[in-house]
Amino acid sequence: MISRFFRHINVNQWGLKAKEGFQQSLLFVKFLCILHVADRYVCSPILVYGPSMLPTLNLTGDVLLVEHVSPLLGKVGPGDVVLVRATDNPRKTITKRIMGMEGDFVTYLAEPGRSDRSITVKVPKGHVWIQGDNIYASKDSRQLGPIPYGLILGKVFYRVWPPEGFGSLAHEL
Repeated sequence: MISRFFRHINVNQWGLKAKEGFQQSLLFVKFLCILHVADRYVCSPILVYGPSMLPTLNLTGDVLLVEHVSPLLGKVGPGDVVLVRATDNPRKTITKRIMGMEGDFVTYLAEPGRSDRSITVKVPKGHVWIQGDNIYASKDSRQLGPIPYGLILGKVFYRVWPPEGFGSLAHEL
């Protein structure tokens, strides 16, 4: 019975189908590799939420596009919103605005809402000073100190969600 079955099957057809299936699988794997490289090293979407960047970003969440090339080329500066690896928890990323680059003097309120006392610091070499737009509810360089430049993961350049906030996040200080 088995020999009758094999007489009706053309072995060449099976070989061609297997080769075609392998080629399609290889094409899909290549696509996934390109997608990974683009997401990791070029541009990726990210969901951010929380009060620290109010009113620029929504409390309930925004989907932002973050490009990863600018920090590698040294093309971030004061006013840019950046994605940063948290210094106190390496599994966490935070979204803040750069307020100063190495060598800059930054003045900030020591205890916003409690006193008008201000502190001025010089940003050390290889570091940036980041702050949330909502100084009353942001854990940033005021508590963490200057952030090493190498912890900047990307520069936010576009908001894609919610629809009413769609557009560029470019902001000059």
